[in-house]
Amino acid sequence: MSMIGEYARLTPAELDRAIRDPDWARRFVDELIEAEGDTSPPVPEARCHDIEKTWHALGFLLDRIGFPVDIVHGEEQLPGADDWGYGPPRYLGPERVRAAAEALAATPHEALVVGVGPADLAEAGIYPVVVWERGESLDYVTSHYQALAAFLRAAADAGDAVLVWLE
Repeated sequence: MSMIGEYARLTPAELDRAIRDPDWARRFVDELIEAEGDTSPPVPEARCHDIEKTWHALGFLLDRIGFPVDIVHGEEQLPGADDWGYGPPRYLGPERVRAAAEALAATPHEALVVGVGPADLAEAGIYPVVVWERGESLDYVTSHYQALAAFLRAAADAGDAVLVWLE
């Protein structure tokens, strides 16, 4: 079983409802994922997004550069939410999504990997270690970083919040 980083955009009203009713949030997000599964909208138009297995590497690389928003794990736990895979979901409110989008715009993907190679990720035990032990390119991570930046920019432009969880 893989650990996948997942995201869902919520309007401020949807976030308020999710905070009051986390069971509704799970059902709502499942419906969003199902609806988009057939259409695969472009990242800026999507309500849901995943970064596959790059979540741990992105977290490691962003921490190295002192990124100001926890876009990998979220910053606030959704109160009363059950486990959505590997723990309950967390979220970024609209203001934090905006801050993240601005910081991402100021941080080119090349900045993430300056002075870092696959061996460094393997040595640090970054999931999935076997990928880095094989010496795979960090392009896999930077391409997901760029897509996540586009997703969060669209969320910020719409004034949305974002739910974050590992599944």
